[in-house]
Amino acid sequence: MTGAQPRVVIIGGGTGLPVLLRGLKRYPVDITAIVTVADDGGSSGRLREDLNIPPPGDVRNVLAALSDVEPLVEEMFQHRFATSNELSGHSLGNLILAAMASITGNFTHAIQEMSKVLNVRGKVLPAATRSVILHAEMEDGTVVSGESKIPYSGKKIKRVYLTPADVKPLPETLQAIRQADMIIIGPGSLYTSILPNLLVKKLGAEVCRSKARKVYICNLMTQAGETFGYTASDHVKAIYKHMDCPFIDTILVNNEEIDEHIQLRYKEELAHPVKYDTERLEELGIEVVHEEIAVQDGTALRHDTKKVSAILYSMLVEETKKRGKS
Repeated sequence: MTGAQPRVVIIGGGTGLPVLLRGLKRYPVDITAIVTVADDGGSSGRLREDLNIPPPGDVRNVLAALSDVEPLVEEMFQHRFATSNELSGHSLGNLILAAMASITGNFTHAIQEMSKVLNVRGKVLPAATRSVILHAEMEDGTVVSGESKIPYSGKKIKRVYLTPADVKPLPETLQAIRQADMIIIGPGSLYTSILPNLLVKKLGAEVCRSKARKVYICNLMTQAGETFGYTASDHVKAIYKHMDCPFIDTILVNNEEIDEHIQLRYKEELAHPVKYDTERLEELGIEVVHEEIAVQDGTALRHDTKKVSAILYSMLVEETKKRGKS
């Protein structure tokens, strides 16, 4: 290679994004993580409300995942207070980000300063310059407002949208998308972690326009209140319906059998393994990559950070060769 590291932009939120980033930061790649600012639950929601700042929780998790500090420092940053007073439920990292936003007068500057303190490998950018409220219009026409409330409505989602509708992304975010060799979408909750990023109009348009290879990491399980009964192609079609442009080149799916007892545990949450309807995905013009990418540790299921990042890195090497960067 020419010395310049290949550039990867990862768009998401929730618990899936940090899992992926912990593996990817081990490779010689230039990472930009774009993180949703629609969260309105828990500690993030309270700080957002009290201090009028974007919710820090997803950003905090991504900073911790990309950090290169002593484990104890990361543990301290992620520490959540379990008291009976105002501190209850707040994580120290959220409070530090809130303090830094107050000192610098700007949430994005706060992230940049914390990135230096935590020796973060890569850039972490909020999807928009201010908080947004996520709304879901249900199949029956009712509207549920607030990211944390949407999965509990007990109804089927027709579409999600943001207010304010004209919220803007940061110029650095658009620049990172323009310069990317690969854009990775997910893993994460479809309607509440992934789409809130892509619905920031200029951000979504830039992703559509980008010539980078766009890879969607499909969820392992469906989610009650969001994607109950969805196949892999249903996930893709929901993204396309919101974006108005078919932009995914490759989908990464898990082809490993999921243990019966794990399936039973998830069944209680009305969650089932996502069915990978390869034929339908190929009809949509998407390259399907099947791999054993799940970690099944007793009762929970998550993406295997090492395997997924190794697959993505090999795709990236292939991509940079195609683009004449090697």
